[in-house]
Amino acid sequence: MPDAPSRDGIPIWRDIGATPLDDAPGDFDVVIVGGGPVGLTLALDLGQKGGRVLLLNKRDFVAAGSKAICFSKRTLDIWNRLGVAQEMVAKGVAWNVGKVFWGDSAEPVFTFDMLPLKHQAMPGFINLQQYRCEDILIDAVSQVPDVTIRWGHEVTGLRQVDGGVSLDVVSPDGHYAVDAPWVVACDGHNSPVRAMLGLDFDGRVFEDNFLIADIRLKQERPAERWFWFDPPFNPGRSALLHKQPDDIWRLDFQLGWNIDRERCMRPDYVEPLVRGMLGDDIEFEQEWYSVYTFQCRRMARFVHDRVMFAGDAAHLVSPFGARGCNGGVADADNLAWKLDRVIAGEAGHELLEAYNHEAIVTADENILNSSRSTDFLTPKSPVSHAFRDAVLQLARDHAWARPFVNSGRLSTAVAYPDSPLSQADQPGDCWQGIAPGHVAVDAPIDGGWLMQLLGGDFVLLAADKSVPPLPGVRMIVVDELGDRHGMIASRYDLEPGSAYLVRPDQYVAARWRHPTVEKMRSAYDRAAMLKVESQ
Repeated sequence: MPDAPSRDGIPIWRDIGATPLDDAPGDFDVVIVGGGPVGLTLALDLGQKGGRVLLLNKRDFVAAGSKAICFSKRTLDIWNRLGVAQEMVAKGVAWNVGKVFWGDSAEPVFTFDMLPLKHQAMPGFINLQQYRCEDILIDAVSQVPDVTIRWGHEVTGLRQVDGGVSLDVVSPDGHYAVDAPWVVACDGHNSPVRAMLGLDFDGRVFEDNFLIADIRLKQERPAERWFWFDPPFNPGRSALLHKQPDDIWRLDFQLGWNIDRERCMRPDYVEPLVRGMLGDDIEFEQEWYSVYTFQCRRMARFVHDRVMFAGDAAHLVSPFGARGCNGGVADADNLAWKLDRVIAGEAGHELLEAYNHEAIVTADENILNSSRSTDFLTPKSPVSHAFRDAVLQLARDHAWARPFVNSGRLSTAVAYPDSPLSQADQPGDCWQGIAPGHVAVDAPIDGGWLMQLLGGDFVLLAADKSVPPLPGVRMIVVDELGDRHGMIASRYDLEPGSAYLVRPDQYVAARWRHPTVEKMRSAYDRAAMLKVESQ
Protein backbone atom coordinates (compact mmCIF):
# COMPACT_ATOMS: atom_id res chain seq x y z
CA MET A 1 0.00 0.00 0.00
CA PRO A 2 2.61 2.55 -1.06
CA ASP A 3 0.10 5.43 -1.29
CA ALA A 4 -2.04 4.54 1.74
CA PRO A 5 -2.38 7.16 4.49
CA SER A 6 -0.30 6.42 7.56
CA ARG A 7 0.27 7.51 11.13
CA ASP A 8 3.55 6.97 12.98
CA GLY A 9 4.74 5.00 9.95
CA ILE A 10 1.80 2.56 10.13
CA PRO A 11 -0.55 2.38 7.11
CA ILE A 12 -4.20 3.08 7.91
CA TRP A 13 -7.02 0.89 6.66
CA ARG A 14 -9.86 2.46 8.67
CA ASP A 15 -9.44 5.78 10.45
CA ILE A 16 -11.74 5.79 13.48
CA GLY A 17 -10.50 8.72 15.55
CA ALA A 18 -9.87 8.99 19.27
CA THR A 19 -12.79 8.36 21.63
CA PRO A 20 -13.66 11.49 23.67
CA LEU A 21 -13.13 10.76 27.32
CA ASP A 22 -16.46 12.20 28.44
CA ASP A 23 -18.31 9.77 26.13
CA ALA A 24 -17.24 6.68 28.07
CA PRO A 25 -19.18 5.28 31.04
CA GLY A 26 -17.40 3.91 34.08
CA ASP A 27 -18.47 0.53 35.61
CA PHE A 28 -16.93 -2.60 34.05
CA ASP A 29 -16.58 -6.28 34.84
CA VAL A 30 -13.46 -6.67 32.73
CA VAL A 31 -11.01 -4.45 30.86
CA ILE A 32 -9.44 -5.84 27.68
CA VAL A 33 -6.21 -4.20 26.57
CA GLY A 34 -5.70 -4.45 22.81
CA GLY A 35 -8.16 -4.26 19.92
CA GLY A 36 -6.85 -6.83 17.45
CA PRO A 37 -8.79 -9.95 16.45
CA VAL A 38 -8.15 -11.63 19.82
CA GLY A 39 -9.27 -8.70 21.98
CA LEU A 40 -12.27 -8.02 19.75
CA THR A 41 -13.34 -11.68 19.76
CA LEU A 42 -13.12 -11.81 23.55
CA ALA A 43 -15.05 -8.53 23.90
CA LEU A 44 -17.77 -9.76 21.53
CA ASP A 45 -18.09 -13.10 23.33
CA LEU A 46 -18.21 -11.62 26.84
CA GLY A 47 -20.56 -8.86 25.70
CA GLN A 48 -22.99 -11.32 24.14
CA LYS A 49 -23.00 -13.20 27.45
CA GLY A 50 -24.04 -9.98 29.22
CA GLY A 51 -20.69 -8.82 30.56
CA ARG A 52 -19.83 -5.14 30.96
CA VAL A 53 -16.63 -4.82 28.95
CA LEU A 54 -14.20 -1.99 28.29
CA LEU A 55 -11.69 -2.44 25.47
CA LEU A 56 -8.75 -0.02 25.39
CA ASN A 57 -6.81 0.33 22.15
CA LYS A 58 -3.83 2.69 21.95
CA ARG A 59 -4.32 3.34 18.23
CA ASP A 60 -7.34 5.19 16.91
CA PHE A 61 -7.38 3.36 13.59
CA VAL A 62 -7.33 -0.10 12.06
CA ALA A 63 -3.85 -0.78 10.69
CA ALA A 64 -3.37 -2.09 7.17
CA GLY A 65 -0.30 -3.93 5.94
CA SER A 66 1.12 -7.40 6.29
CA LYS A 67 -0.59 -9.30 9.08
CA ALA A 68 -2.57 -12.51 9.50
CA ILE A 69 -4.51 -13.73 6.47
CA CYS A 70 -5.22 -17.47 7.05
CA PHE A 71 -8.10 -18.34 9.35
CA SER A 72 -8.79 -21.98 10.17
CA LYS A 73 -12.04 -23.88 10.38
CA ARG A 74 -11.84 -23.90 14.17
CA THR A 75 -11.58 -20.09 14.22
CA LEU A 76 -14.45 -19.85 11.74
CA ASP A 77 -16.60 -22.13 13.94
CA ILE A 78 -15.90 -19.80 16.89
CA TRP A 79 -16.76 -16.72 14.86
CA ASN A 80 -19.84 -18.46 13.48
CA ARG A 81 -21.09 -18.98 17.03
CA LEU A 82 -20.60 -15.23 17.55
CA GLY A 83 -22.46 -14.34 14.35
CA VAL A 84 -19.60 -12.93 12.23
CA ALA A 85 -18.22 -15.88 10.24
CA GLN A 86 -20.72 -15.78 7.39
CA GLU A 87 -19.64 -12.28 6.39
CA MET A 88 -15.97 -13.24 6.68
CA VAL A 89 -16.44 -16.31 4.49
CA ALA A 90 -18.39 -14.24 1.95
CA LYS A 91 -15.58 -11.66 1.75
CA GLY A 92 -12.70 -14.11 2.02
CA VAL A 93 -11.19 -16.72 -0.27
CA ALA A 94 -12.24 -20.17 0.93
CA TRP A 95 -9.82 -23.03 0.33
CA ASN A 96 -9.28 -26.61 1.39
CA VAL A 97 -6.52 -27.80 -0.96
CA GLY A 98 -2.78 -27.39 -0.53
CA LYS A 99 0.02 -28.47 -2.87
CA VAL A 100 3.69 -29.10 -2.12
CA PHE A 101 6.30 -28.67 -4.87
CA TRP A 102 9.99 -29.53 -4.89
CA GLY A 103 12.75 -28.28 -7.14
CA ASP A 104 11.91 -27.34 -10.72
CA SER A 105 9.06 -29.81 -11.18
CA ALA A 106 5.74 -28.29 -12.28
CA GLU A 107 3.91 -31.25 -10.75
CA PRO A 108 3.29 -31.27 -6.98
CA VAL A 109 5.00 -33.85 -4.79
CA PHE A 110 1.56 -34.35 -3.27
CA THR A 111 -1.75 -32.60 -2.59
CA PHE A 112 -3.63 -32.46 0.72
CA ASP A 113 -7.14 -31.52 1.83
CA MET A 114 -7.70 -29.40 4.95
CA LEU A 115 -11.35 -30.53 5.17
CA PRO A 116 -11.24 -34.31 4.75
CA LEU A 117 -14.50 -34.65 6.70
CA LYS A 118 -17.05 -33.06 4.39
CA HIS A 119 -20.56 -31.69 5.04
CA GLN A 120 -19.62 -29.02 7.59
CA ALA A 121 -20.80 -25.40 7.64
CA MET A 122 -17.34 -23.83 7.53
CA PRO A 123 -14.53 -24.47 5.02
CA GLY A 124 -11.10 -25.75 6.04
CA PHE A 125 -9.61 -22.25 5.73
CA ILE A 126 -10.33 -18.80 4.42
CA ASN A 127 -7.81 -16.18 3.40
CA LEU A 128 -8.91 -12.72 4.47
CA GLN A 129 -6.77 -9.75 5.42
CA GLN A 130 -6.64 -9.18 9.17
CA TYR A 131 -7.86 -5.61 8.81
CA ARG A 132 -11.03 -6.87 7.09
CA CYS A 133 -11.61 -9.32 9.96
CA GLU A 134 -11.14 -6.49 12.44
CA ASP A 135 -13.63 -4.35 10.50
CA ILE A 136 -16.30 -7.05 10.77
CA LEU A 137 -15.58 -7.67 14.46
CA ILE A 138 -15.65 -3.94 15.28
CA ASP A 139 -19.03 -3.55 13.60
CA ALA A 140 -20.38 -6.56 15.51
CA VAL A 141 -19.03 -5.32 18.85
CA SER A 142 -20.61 -1.91 18.25
CA GLN A 143 -24.03 -3.63 18.29
CA VAL A 144 -23.49 -5.01 21.82
CA PRO A 145 -24.76 -2.42 24.31
CA ASP A 146 -22.52 -3.26 27.27
CA VAL A 147 -19.21 -3.27 25.37
CA THR A 148 -17.30 0.01 25.08
CA ILE A 149 -14.25 0.53 22.88
CA ARG A 150 -12.04 3.53 23.59
CA TRP A 151 -9.85 4.24 20.59
CA GLY A 152 -6.58 6.12 21.10
CA HIS A 153 -6.50 5.30 24.84
CA GLU A 154 -3.19 3.78 25.96
CA VAL A 155 -2.57 1.90 29.21
CA THR A 156 0.55 3.34 30.85
CA GLY A 157 0.40 1.78 34.31
CA LEU A 158 -1.13 -1.19 36.11
CA ARG A 159 -1.46 -2.15 39.76
CA GLN A 160 -3.14 -5.19 41.24
CA VAL A 161 -5.16 -4.10 44.25
CA ASP A 162 -7.37 -5.97 46.67
CA GLY A 163 -10.18 -7.48 44.62
CA GLY A 164 -9.22 -5.98 41.29
CA VAL A 165 -6.85 -4.04 39.05
CA SER A 166 -6.23 -0.32 38.69
CA LEU A 167 -5.10 0.96 35.28
CA ASP A 168 -3.53 4.29 34.37
CA VAL A 169 -4.67 5.42 30.92
CA VAL A 170 -3.64 8.32 28.71
CA SER A 171 -5.96 9.69 26.03
CA PRO A 172 -5.92 12.79 23.83
CA ASP A 173 -8.16 14.40 26.45
CA GLY A 174 -5.81 13.64 29.33
CA HIS A 175 -4.88 11.00 31.91
CA TYR A 176 -7.37 9.00 33.93
CA ALA A 177 -7.70 5.78 35.96
CA VAL A 178 -9.88 2.73 35.42
CA ASP A 179 -10.63 0.17 38.11
CA ALA A 180 -12.02 -3.26 37.26
CA PRO A 181 -12.16 -6.72 38.85
CA TRP A 182 -10.41 -8.36 35.86
CA VAL A 183 -7.99 -7.40 33.09
CA VAL A 184 -7.12 -9.42 29.98
CA ALA A 185 -4.00 -8.40 28.06
CA CYS A 186 -4.42 -8.93 24.30
CA ASP A 187 -1.86 -6.24 23.49
CA GLY A 188 0.46 -8.13 21.16
CA HIS A 189 3.96 -9.55 21.16
CA ASN A 190 5.50 -6.41 22.70
CA SER A 191 2.77 -6.43 25.39
CA PRO A 192 3.16 -3.34 27.64
CA VAL A 193 0.96 -5.08 30.24
CA ARG A 194 3.38 -8.00 30.36
CA ALA A 195 6.28 -5.57 30.83
CA MET A 196 4.40 -3.70 33.58
CA LEU A 197 4.15 -6.95 35.54
CA GLY A 198 7.85 -7.70 34.98
CA LEU A 199 7.10 -10.84 32.97
CA ASP A 200 8.76 -12.25 29.86
CA PHE A 201 8.85 -15.09 27.32
CA ASP A 202 10.87 -18.29 27.20
CA GLY A 203 11.69 -20.12 23.97
CA ARG A 204 13.59 -19.92 20.67
CA VAL A 205 14.40 -17.13 18.22
CA PHE A 206 15.04 -18.62 14.77
CA GLU A 207 18.05 -17.50 12.77
CA ASP A 208 16.35 -16.99 9.45
CA ASN A 209 14.51 -14.22 7.62
CA PHE A 210 11.50 -14.29 5.34
CA LEU A 211 10.14 -11.78 2.86
CA ILE A 212 6.42 -11.12 2.57
CA ALA A 213 5.42 -9.66 -0.78
CA ASP A 214 1.74 -8.78 -0.97
CA ILE A 215 1.06 -7.88 -4.60
CA ARG A 216 -1.96 -6.80 -6.62
CA LEU A 217 -2.40 -9.19 -9.52
CA LYS A 218 -5.38 -9.65 -11.85
CA GLN A 219 -5.07 -13.29 -12.81
CA GLU A 220 -7.23 -16.37 -12.49
CA ARG A 221 -5.47 -18.93 -10.32
CA PRO A 222 -6.92 -21.66 -8.11
CA ALA A 223 -7.66 -20.78 -4.48
CA GLU A 224 -5.05 -23.19 -3.12
CA ARG A 225 -2.00 -23.01 -0.88
CA TRP A 226 1.14 -23.67 -2.93
CA PHE A 227 4.45 -24.31 -1.19
CA TRP A 228 7.85 -24.87 -2.82
CA PHE A 229 10.99 -26.49 -1.44
CA ASP A 230 14.17 -25.46 -3.27
CA PRO A 231 12.48 -23.82 -6.29
CA PRO A 232 14.65 -22.52 -9.17
CA PHE A 233 13.52 -18.94 -8.46
CA ASN A 234 14.74 -19.17 -4.83
CA PRO A 235 17.33 -21.99 -4.88
CA GLY A 236 18.15 -23.74 -1.63
CA ARG A 237 15.22 -22.06 0.14
CA SER A 238 11.43 -22.14 0.23
CA ALA A 239 8.51 -20.10 -1.06
CA LEU A 240 4.75 -19.87 -0.49
CA LEU A 241 1.79 -18.55 -2.49
CA HIS A 242 -1.67 -17.62 -1.15
CA LYS A 243 -4.65 -15.90 -2.78
CA GLN A 244 -6.39 -13.08 -0.89
CA PRO A 245 -9.50 -11.04 -1.71
CA ASP A 246 -9.37 -7.87 -3.85
CA ASP A 247 -6.86 -9.35 -6.36
CA ILE A 248 -4.18 -9.43 -3.65
CA TRP A 249 -1.73 -12.34 -3.49
CA ARG A 250 0.67 -13.14 -0.69
CA LEU A 251 4.08 -14.44 -1.72
CA ASP A 252 6.51 -15.55 0.96
CA PHE A 253 10.23 -16.13 0.25
CA GLN A 254 12.83 -17.57 2.59
CA LEU A 255 15.91 -15.30 2.61
CA GLY A 256 18.47 -16.78 4.99
CA TRP A 257 20.09 -15.27 8.06
CA ASN A 258 22.77 -12.66 7.32
CA ILE A 259 20.93 -10.32 4.96
CA ASP A 260 20.54 -6.63 4.25
CA ARG A 261 16.92 -6.20 5.33
CA GLU A 262 16.42 -2.83 3.67
CA ARG A 263 17.78 -4.07 0.35
CA CYS A 264 15.53 -7.16 0.48
CA MET A 265 12.43 -4.94 0.61
CA ARG A 266 13.40 -2.85 -2.41
CA PRO A 267 11.41 -3.46 -5.62
CA ASP A 268 14.58 -4.27 -7.59
CA TYR A 269 15.19 -7.20 -5.21
CA VAL A 270 11.59 -8.38 -4.82
CA GLU A 271 10.42 -8.22 -8.43
CA PRO A 272 12.81 -10.88 -9.81
CA LEU A 273 11.54 -13.29 -7.12
CA VAL A 274 7.92 -12.53 -8.01
CA ARG A 275 8.56 -12.97 -11.74
CA GLY A 276 10.54 -16.12 -11.10
CA MET A 277 7.55 -17.62 -9.28
CA LEU A 278 4.73 -16.35 -11.52
CA GLY A 279 6.36 -15.74 -14.93
CA ASP A 280 8.53 -13.11 -16.60
CA ASP A 281 5.60 -11.42 -18.32
CA ILE A 282 3.48 -11.02 -15.20
CA GLU A 283 2.02 -7.57 -14.53
CA PHE A 284 1.57 -6.68 -10.86
CA GLU A 285 1.65 -3.80 -8.39
CA GLN A 286 3.33 -3.62 -5.01
CA GLU A 287 0.89 -3.71 -2.13
CA TRP A 288 3.18 -4.38 0.83
CA TYR A 289 6.76 -5.67 1.24
CA SER A 290 8.26 -6.58 4.61
CA VAL A 291 10.96 -8.82 6.13
CA TYR A 292 10.42 -10.71 9.35
CA THR A 293 12.29 -12.93 11.78
CA PHE A 294 10.17 -15.02 14.10
CA GLN A 295 10.18 -16.62 17.50
CA CYS A 296 8.55 -19.63 19.15
CA ARG A 297 8.17 -18.51 22.77
CA ARG A 298 5.59 -18.24 25.54
CA MET A 299 5.04 -16.98 29.06
CA ALA A 300 5.43 -19.48 31.89
CA ARG A 301 1.86 -18.75 33.03
CA PHE A 302 -1.06 -16.96 31.37
CA VAL A 303 -2.98 -16.16 34.59
CA HIS A 304 -1.47 -13.77 37.13
CA ASP A 305 -4.02 -13.22 39.87
CA ARG A 306 -6.57 -10.90 38.25
CA VAL A 307 -4.60 -10.22 35.05
CA MET A 308 -4.77 -12.78 32.24
CA PHE A 309 -2.94 -12.97 28.91
CA ALA A 310 -4.16 -14.14 25.50
CA GLY A 311 -2.86 -14.21 21.94
CA ASP A 312 0.56 -12.84 21.04
CA ALA A 313 0.80 -11.21 24.46
CA ALA A 314 1.04 -14.75 25.89
CA HIS A 315 2.79 -16.72 23.14
CA LEU A 316 4.54 -16.35 19.78
CA VAL A 317 4.92 -18.81 16.92
CA SER A 318 6.20 -18.74 13.36
CA PRO A 319 3.65 -17.87 10.65
CA PHE A 320 4.09 -21.27 8.99
CA GLY A 321 0.92 -23.17 9.78
CA ALA A 322 -1.19 -20.06 10.52
CA ARG A 323 -1.05 -20.78 14.24
CA GLY A 324 -0.56 -17.28 15.61
CA CYS A 325 -3.88 -15.47 15.25
CA ASN A 326 -5.82 -18.75 15.18
CA GLY A 327 -4.20 -19.74 18.47
CA GLY A 328 -5.12 -16.35 19.92
CA VAL A 329 -8.78 -16.65 18.91
CA ALA A 330 -8.76 -20.09 20.56
CA ASP A 331 -7.53 -18.39 23.75
CA ALA A 332 -10.41 -15.91 23.63
CA ASP A 333 -12.92 -18.70 23.06
CA ASN A 334 -11.47 -20.74 25.91
CA LEU A 335 -11.35 -17.84 28.36
CA ALA A 336 -14.68 -16.11 27.67
CA TRP A 337 -17.07 -18.67 29.16
CA LYS A 338 -14.81 -19.33 32.14
CA LEU A 339 -14.38 -15.67 33.00
CA ASP A 340 -18.11 -15.10 32.49
CA ARG A 341 -18.93 -17.76 35.09
CA VAL A 342 -16.41 -16.32 37.52
CA ILE A 343 -17.80 -12.79 37.06
CA ALA A 344 -21.31 -14.13 37.66
CA GLY A 345 -20.17 -15.79 40.90
CA GLU A 346 -20.95 -19.27 39.55
CA ALA A 347 -17.33 -20.45 39.75
CA GLY A 348 -14.13 -19.60 41.55
CA HIS A 349 -10.60 -18.78 40.44
CA GLU A 350 -10.00 -22.50 39.86
CA LEU A 351 -11.88 -22.21 36.58
CA LEU A 352 -9.38 -19.59 35.40
CA GLU A 353 -6.59 -21.98 36.35
CA ALA A 354 -8.22 -24.38 33.91
CA TYR A 355 -7.84 -21.66 31.25
CA ASN A 356 -4.17 -21.42 32.17
CA HIS A 357 -3.79 -25.20 31.77
CA GLU A 358 -5.68 -25.52 28.48
CA ALA A 359 -4.27 -22.39 26.83
CA ILE A 360 -0.73 -23.54 27.65
CA VAL A 361 -1.49 -26.95 26.12
CA THR A 362 -2.62 -25.12 22.96
CA ALA A 363 0.43 -22.85 22.94
CA ASP A 364 2.82 -25.77 23.43
CA GLU A 365 1.18 -27.71 20.61
CA ASN A 366 1.46 -24.70 18.31
CA ILE A 367 5.06 -23.99 19.31
CA LEU A 368 6.00 -27.64 18.80
CA ASN A 369 4.49 -27.71 15.32
CA SER A 370 5.92 -24.33 14.37
CA SER A 371 9.40 -25.29 15.57
CA ARG A 372 9.30 -28.57 13.65
CA SER A 373 8.08 -26.74 10.53
CA THR A 374 10.94 -24.29 10.70
CA ASP A 375 13.53 -27.00 11.33
CA PHE A 376 12.23 -28.89 8.28
CA LEU A 377 12.24 -25.74 6.14
CA THR A 378 15.74 -24.72 7.19
CA PRO A 379 17.90 -27.83 7.72
CA LYS A 380 20.82 -26.97 10.01
CA SER A 381 23.22 -29.75 8.98
CA PRO A 382 24.02 -31.96 5.95
CA VAL A 383 22.33 -34.88 7.72
CA SER A 384 19.06 -32.99 8.31
CA HIS A 385 19.18 -31.68 4.74
CA ALA A 386 19.60 -35.23 3.39
CA PHE A 387 16.71 -36.39 5.59
CA ARG A 388 14.43 -33.66 4.24
CA ASP A 389 15.27 -34.46 0.63
CA ALA A 390 14.75 -38.19 1.22
CA VAL A 391 11.32 -37.51 2.73
CA LEU A 392 10.34 -35.35 -0.24
CA GLN A 393 11.53 -38.01 -2.67
CA LEU A 394 9.58 -40.75 -0.93
CA ALA A 395 6.46 -38.58 -0.63
CA ARG A 396 6.02 -38.52 -4.40
CA ASP A 397 5.01 -42.17 -4.49
CA HIS A 398 4.36 -43.25 -0.90
CA ALA A 399 1.45 -41.87 1.14
CA TRP A 400 3.05 -43.00 4.41
CA ALA A 401 5.93 -40.52 3.88
CA ARG A 402 3.72 -37.48 3.31
CA PRO A 403 2.97 -36.73 6.98
CA PHE A 404 6.73 -36.26 7.46
CA VAL A 405 6.77 -33.39 4.93
CA ASN A 406 6.41 -30.25 7.03
CA SER A 407 5.75 -27.07 5.07
CA GLY A 408 3.90 -25.63 8.04
CA ARG A 409 1.57 -28.10 9.75
CA LEU A 410 -1.64 -26.12 9.41
CA SER A 411 -3.70 -24.98 12.39
CA THR A 412 -6.42 -27.29 13.66
CA ALA A 413 -8.29 -27.48 16.96
CA VAL A 414 -5.99 -28.57 19.80
CA ALA A 415 -7.19 -31.26 22.20
CA TYR A 416 -6.86 -31.14 26.00
CA PRO A 417 -6.72 -34.85 26.88
CA ASP A 418 -5.63 -34.16 30.46
CA SER A 419 -7.83 -31.13 31.14
CA PRO A 420 -9.04 -30.85 34.73
CA LEU A 421 -12.49 -30.12 33.27
CA SER A 422 -12.78 -33.41 31.37
CA GLN A 423 -14.07 -36.70 32.72
CA ALA A 424 -12.58 -39.90 31.36
CA ASP A 425 -14.81 -42.48 29.71
CA GLN A 426 -16.51 -44.99 31.98
CA PRO A 427 -14.58 -48.25 32.42
CA GLY A 428 -15.72 -50.84 29.92
CA ASP A 429 -17.34 -48.35 27.52
CA CYS A 430 -16.15 -48.77 23.94
CA TRP A 431 -16.19 -45.61 21.82
CA GLN A 432 -15.20 -44.26 18.46
CA GLY A 433 -16.58 -40.72 18.19
CA ILE A 434 -15.10 -37.68 19.92
CA ALA A 435 -13.21 -38.19 23.16
CA PRO A 436 -13.46 -35.86 26.18
CA GLY A 437 -11.10 -32.93 25.78
CA HIS A 438 -11.62 -32.78 22.01
CA VAL A 439 -13.68 -30.23 20.10
CA ALA A 440 -17.11 -31.15 18.75
CA VAL A 441 -17.56 -31.87 15.04
CA ASP A 442 -20.14 -30.25 12.82
CA ALA A 443 -22.84 -32.09 10.85
CA PRO A 444 -25.89 -31.03 8.83
CA ILE A 445 -29.34 -31.05 10.39
CA ASP A 446 -32.72 -30.06 8.97
CA GLY A 447 -32.53 -26.31 8.43
CA GLY A 448 -29.00 -25.77 9.65
CA TRP A 449 -25.89 -27.14 11.33
CA LEU A 450 -25.13 -28.89 14.59
CA MET A 451 -22.38 -26.50 15.74
CA GLN A 452 -24.75 -23.55 15.45
CA LEU A 453 -27.36 -25.44 17.45
CA LEU A 454 -24.86 -26.23 20.20
CA GLY A 455 -24.39 -22.48 20.70
CA GLY A 456 -22.38 -21.10 23.60
CA ASP A 457 -23.67 -22.82 26.74
CA PHE A 458 -23.50 -26.28 28.28
CA VAL A 459 -25.44 -28.80 26.21
CA LEU A 460 -26.42 -32.41 26.76
CA LEU A 461 -26.31 -34.08 23.33
CA ALA A 462 -28.47 -37.21 23.68
CA ALA A 463 -29.02 -40.02 21.21
CA ASP A 464 -32.71 -40.28 22.06
CA LYS A 465 -35.32 -39.51 24.71
CA SER A 466 -34.32 -42.47 26.85
CA VAL A 467 -31.50 -40.25 28.19
CA PRO A 468 -32.72 -38.49 31.35
CA PRO A 469 -32.62 -34.69 31.27
CA LEU A 470 -30.04 -32.89 33.39
CA PRO A 471 -31.75 -30.04 35.27
CA GLY A 472 -30.32 -26.65 34.31
CA VAL A 473 -28.60 -27.92 31.15
CA ARG A 474 -30.10 -27.57 27.68
CA MET A 475 -30.73 -30.92 26.02
CA ILE A 476 -30.57 -31.72 22.29
CA VAL A 477 -32.08 -35.05 21.22
CA VAL A 478 -30.49 -36.27 17.99
CA ASP A 479 -33.52 -38.40 17.10
CA GLU A 480 -35.54 -35.19 16.88
CA LEU A 481 -33.07 -33.19 14.76
CA GLY A 482 -33.67 -34.66 11.36
CA ASP A 483 -30.31 -36.43 11.20
CA ARG A 484 -31.48 -37.95 7.92
CA HIS A 485 -28.09 -39.17 6.77
CA GLY A 486 -27.06 -40.39 10.19
CA MET A 487 -23.99 -38.12 10.24
CA ILE A 488 -24.36 -37.03 13.86
CA ALA A 489 -24.89 -40.58 15.06
CA SER A 490 -21.91 -41.73 12.99
CA ARG A 491 -19.51 -38.91 13.85
CA TYR A 492 -20.32 -39.11 17.57
CA ASP A 493 -20.76 -42.90 17.67
CA LEU A 494 -24.13 -42.34 19.33
CA GLU A 495 -25.66 -45.70 20.08
CA PRO A 496 -29.20 -45.71 21.51
CA GLY A 497 -29.23 -44.36 25.06
CA SER A 498 -25.81 -42.69 24.93
CA ALA A 499 -25.03 -38.99 25.47
CA TYR A 500 -22.35 -36.28 25.41
CA LEU A 501 -21.85 -33.25 27.65
CA VAL A 502 -20.53 -30.35 25.52
CA ARG A 503 -18.97 -27.24 27.06
CA PRO A 504 -19.81 -23.63 26.10
CA ASP A 505 -16.69 -23.53 23.89
CA GLN A 506 -18.02 -26.64 22.13
CA TYR A 507 -15.42 -29.01 23.58
CA VAL A 508 -16.57 -32.40 24.86
CA ALA A 509 -16.47 -32.60 28.65
CA ALA A 510 -17.76 -36.18 29.07
CA ARG A 511 -19.73 -38.97 27.38
CA TRP A 512 -21.63 -42.03 28.54
CA ARG A 513 -23.04 -45.21 27.10
CA HIS A 514 -25.40 -45.48 30.06
CA PRO A 515 -25.89 -41.97 31.48
CA THR A 516 -27.58 -41.33 34.78
CA VAL A 517 -28.45 -37.99 36.34
CA GLU A 518 -25.87 -38.63 39.06
CA LYS A 519 -23.06 -39.30 36.57
CA MET A 520 -23.99 -36.34 34.41
CA ARG A 521 -24.30 -33.99 37.39
CA SER A 522 -20.84 -34.95 38.61
CA ALA A 523 -19.31 -34.33 35.17
CA TYR A 524 -21.15 -31.01 34.84
CA ASP A 525 -19.95 -29.82 38.25
CA ARG A 526 -16.42 -30.77 37.29
CA ALA A 527 -16.55 -29.01 33.91
CA ALA A 528 -18.40 -25.91 35.07
CA MET A 529 -16.99 -25.23 38.52
CA LEU A 530 -14.25 -27.77 39.26
CA LYS A 531 -16.37 -29.29 42.04
CA VAL A 532 -15.09 -32.81 41.54
CA GLU A 533 -17.33 -35.43 43.09
CA SER A 534 -16.79 -39.14 43.44
CA GLN A 535 -18.51 -41.37 40.91
